[in-house]
Amino acid sequence: MLMGEYRNSVDEKGRLLLPSRLRNEIAGSTLILTRGVDRCLWLFPPEEWKKISESIMGSSSMFKSKTRLMQRRIIAPAQECEIDKSGRIPISPTLRESAGIKLKDEAVILGIDSYMEIWDVDMYNSYLSESEDDFLEAAEELGELLSLTERNQ
Repeated sequence: MLMGEYRNSVDEKGRLLLPSRLRNEIAGSTLILTRGVDRCLWLFPPEEWKKISESIMGSSSMFKSKTRLMQRRIIAPAQECEIDKSGRIPISPTLRESAGIKLKDEAVILGIDSYMEIWDVDMYNSYLSESEDDFLEAAEELGELLSLTERNQ
């Protein structure tokens, strides 16, 4: 299970060191990197990527505009990347640009169960600040759901 919040700098060649705790949870040395939602990047182990891509590709007809939009925004920019011997992954200039990640700047790496997110630090902090009200509302709803679940057991 991938979890945790980490910060590492993107080097001058556009490589990002993945924390060893996350690398240890990944089978193999290949990952799939693509654009995510909320101006971040998503990083998937191949088996998780296969599930996501098959779901997007099979969800509807290519003649539907929303399907094409998802395919163009998530499937098309996806790139296979190898974890090098030092534990780094290369991030292409186009993907870095789409997430606002700059060379020699710090990035936030989030482990989220079966995938990872990579954020520019400032964008991540802005996202946290802007979504605070939504988070509090979601936390309250989750609390109610957990309460109901406990009562029904």
